[in-house]
Order: sequence, then C-alpha cells, then structure tokens
Amino acid sequence: MPTNDLLDYYDRLILRELDRDSRKAYSQIASDLGISNTMVHQRVTRLRQIGVLKKMSIVLDEKKLGYEWSAFTGLVLREDSDSGQIIEALKKIPEVTECYYVTGTYTLYIRIVAKSSDHLRKLLYEKIDHIKGVQKTESQMDLGCAFRRNLPVMDDDFPRKEG
Repeated sequence: MPTNDLLDYYDRLILRELDRDSRKAYSQIASDLGISNTMVHQRVTRLRQIGVLKKMSIVLDEKKLGYEWSAFTGLVLREDSDSGQIIEALKKIPEVTECYYVTGTYTLYIRIVAKSSDHLRKLLYEKIDHIKGVQKTESQMDLGCAFRRNLPVMDDDFPRKEG
C-alpha cells in the first residue's frame, strides 16, 4: 500500500504546519489544530517511522556564508557501473551539495557551491574531473533560485473532517 494511503486528515494538517515552520512547538500545533499535544507527538513519531517525515533541518543562506557562486553540473561517466564509487568520491567534496541520477546525456547531475569563479574552476578541474571514472563535465551557472518547495500535503481531493 502506498504510504500516501496511510495518511489521514490530521497527519496532513500536522505536516502542513511543520512545512510552514519546522520549529513550531508541538503544543502550539496542537492548540492551533484543536487536538492534544500527545496526538501531535504520536503522529510525528509515526510519520518518521513510516518515512514520510525524513528529517527536520535548517536551510542555510549560502551567499551569507561566502558562497557566491553555484553551478549545476552534468557528469558523463566512462562506465555507468562506476557511479557508486564516483558518488562516494563526490560525497568527500563538501561544496557538492546535491547529487541526482538522471536520464539522457549525463548519468549524474550535481550542484556545486563556490566562493568565487576561481574556487569553482578548481573544484571542477582539480577535484571533480580527477575522480576516476568521470569522463566529462558540463556546467550551467545557477543565477538564483526562483522558488523551492515541498509538495502540498493537503489538496482539494483529500476528504475533509466532517463536523
């Protein structure tokens, strides 16, 4: 059974509240939703156990930390079967913040952050291009994120609580 079928109205309300502010106190969520604090704790624990709620984390402002440059880079591999060892090597480069398997020209698509164009060049040419199995890289500069969001947990098709 898909995990989505395991979520009821209150699970979705709690997730919506946490998506809006992951630091919001469970007692405040309970008060806002008109349910018990214990219910919120139990639901959040269950949502973690079934894997819907992966983690609650902070989002850093990379620019304020001195990382003014960002690029999305496609990696062409000599052999797709080398992807596991290449991913492990990429994990050792802190400036590589995301890595995805993709279809098409590339096997992997990564996001890199850098403090300057020189720093980005060094990451690409002195680190990533030297990973055994990487044949070629192709980068597009990130000019800024227009938006990023989670999927909505409440929609018009989901049954509402009667009452």
